[in-house]
Parts: sequence; structure tokens; C-alpha cells
Amino acid sequence: MKCITHPCYFPSISQYSVLVQANELIFEKEDNYQKQTNRNRMYISGPNGLQILNIPVKNSNQKHQKYKDILIDNDSDWQKNHLKSLETAYKSSPFYDLLIDEFDAVFKKNNTFLFDLNLKTIELVNECLGIEMDYNFTTEYFTDLENQVIDFRPLVNGKKDNNVVETYMQVFQEKEGFLNNLSILDLLFNEGRAAVGYLKSQNIKTTF
Repeated sequence: MKCITHPCYFPSISQYSVLVQANELIFEKEDNYQKQTNRNRMYISGPNGLQILNIPVKNSNQKHQKYKDILIDNDSDWQKNHLKSLETAYKSSPFYDLLIDEFDAVFKKNNTFLFDLNLKTIELVNECLGIEMDYNFTTEYFTDLENQVIDFRPLVNGKKDNNVVETYMQVFQEKEGFLNNLSILDLLFNEGRAAVGYLKSQNIKTTF
């Protein structure tokens, strides 16, 4: 299938399923930035339940600003906080110790643009999964797409994404129950490369 979607910060499982299943993948690069979406946040399972990790971005005086032009606010120590949160959440997961060092490029180096960082998180996850992923970018923004293109751009709004994914073993499942559709990192740290088969098996909806 030919799909269009957004590159997000360690995308949700529903979105990563789309990335893995796509025969032809297009990343939206010409849209306007919107706050409170998965463009700059991911959801993980912490010891106290659902936890949101946000990347701070620099405010702009422009009314509309392109997603690709959004600057990360590296004055705050967000990388250290995110890395510590991941350690607290996943240190006891089966694949954490094996994989966490692979993410130095995200958590130990400053990145300038949010869009570029999000692409880097996807490339890093692909390396951990042992897969290759080819993609292109939009050159202008379209609301009406070709008939052959499936529009998965709504998945960027995590609050409205009501896709239900298959259960797998999570670190705090006995305490919190299964938390649905978290960041791909939750699946990766718990399932390792077995996550590829899992992602290919999911049936993801485009509208909510």
C-alpha cells in the first residue's frame, strides 16, 4: 500500500505498523506545526501508569509555521529527563540493556530541528529492528490525495488515535494493566526484533 504520514518522535505502535506495512511511504513535510501532537511527544508506560515525554520547542511569532522549520529548545535538559524516564520505565525489560546505547544520537547530542530529529528516531528504531525503510517527502501540502494514497496523517494526533493494538507483555502490566498503543520504544524494549512480525500483523484504521 502507498501511504502518507508524519515522522513523529519515536512514533506510536499504530503509526509504526503503517511504516512497516507500507509498500511506498511518503512523509508529510509541508504541513503547519500543531501543538499537543505526537510531533514532539511520545507515550510510555512508567511505574505510575501512562507517562508523556515532551520535546520543548522554541516559540515563534509567526501565526503559521511549517513543521519542518520548528526548532528544538535545547536550553532545557530534556534529553537527560527523557533518558532517565526511559531507564525508570524499561530498565527491567528484556531488551533495554541490549539496545539503549544505540540512542546516544538522540539523547546525548543536540539536534536543531524537530523534523530532522524525528526522522533520526525512526532510523534508529529501524536499525534496532533490523529493517530498511525507503521513503520520500511531500513537496507541497495536499488535502485531497490521489486515490491510490492512503492518508494516515491523522495518526499524528495521539489523543484522537483510537486504534487498539494486540496485547504483549509490558513491564508494569500486573500493576497497571495493558496500556494501549504506546511509543514504539515500549514494544521494542519488551519484544526486541520480534516486534517486526507484530507490527506487520496489526490492522490500523486511518480515521477516527
